[in-house]
Amino acid sequence: MSAPTTKAILGRKIGMTQIFGKNGEVIPVTVVKGGPCFVLSLKVEEKDGYNAIQLGYEQCKETKLNKPQRGFFKKLGFPPFKIVKEIRVLNPYEYKQGQQITVDIFKEGELVDITGRTKGRGFTSHIKLWNFSRGRMSHGSKCHRRRASIGAGGVQHVMKGQKMAGRYGNELVTIQNLEIVQVDKEKSLLLIKGAIPGPPGNLLTIRKAVKTLRKGIEK
Repeated sequence: MSAPTTKAILGRKIGMTQIFGKNGEVIPVTVVKGGPCFVLSLKVEEKDGYNAIQLGYEQCKETKLNKPQRGFFKKLGFPPFKIVKEIRVLNPYEYKQGQQITVDIFKEGELVDITGRTKGRGFTSHIKLWNFSRGRMSHGSKCHRRRASIGAGGVQHVMKGQKMAGRYGNELVTIQNLEIVQVDKEKSLLLIKGAIPGPPGNLLTIRKAVKTLRKGIEK
């Protein structure tokens, strides 16, 4: 569960590029299309047990939704959205139902935490998944990329916690303290220094950083 924040927005990863700083240095950035998002409802601790805002992102046709989803938006009085997500906030009373959230809630130089899913790489071997070493490739070796022993003699079952082949990637991760280099309100774009999880088109949650590693000073 993510820590409560003061401001956040949903977005899509577009891709990576590079820009030039004021001193001519090359800055690798990830381009993110953020929002616009709409506040559908507020969750307050007195009533719901926690503080959060419910955001709607990417409007869609009503025919794309099932009957319960259509009833949900009809009850709230909002057009249908493809993405509905709750984000924990410190003070939900700073928001109003129907409020539009755009990228201008952030400013250049501000640090953010970005949450998204990594690329799914399918079912992989233990060598790629756990960074195991392979066996000898010399003549006579019969264990080049095979898994070694997975149990003890006489136990007659696989020991718990064995690192074996399995699914690799497609995990929800958060990258902290990424710097916003540019904010383009007209095109709803954020240029963020560094790499961001997932492929182009990946859904992201951009929050104000909860901590900083830069001399303990929050931007």
